[in-house]
Amino acid sequence: MPAIHEVATLTSKGQITLPKSIRQALGADTGSKLVFELRGGEVVVTRADAEHEDPAIAAFLALLARDIEAGQNVRGLPEDLARTMLEHAGHKVELGGDFDEDVDI
Repeated sequence: MPAIHEVATLTSKGQITLPKSIRQALGADTGSKLVFELRGGEVVVTRADAEHEDPAIAAFLALLARDIEAGQNVRGLPEDLARTMLEHAGHKVELGGDFDEDVDI
């Protein structure tokens, strides 16, 4: 991501207008939630939805992971998929990463 340098003015109510180039770089629009982190003397701004996941999906995935780690076959999955899931249980997954091999969909 290219470096962007913008200046915003703090109002008496402690508000700023996030510059358009920053909003575009973050993919933020009206209603977007942003996270502010103070790191030393710098403030890091990220989109909240980029860091937080849907609690219902997270709970389902945790349940599924426990079943897989316990060696239980998940009903309805093809045997080869269940076996592959068991082999990879506990491995860190980078969802945005590239695949090293062909994937059949």
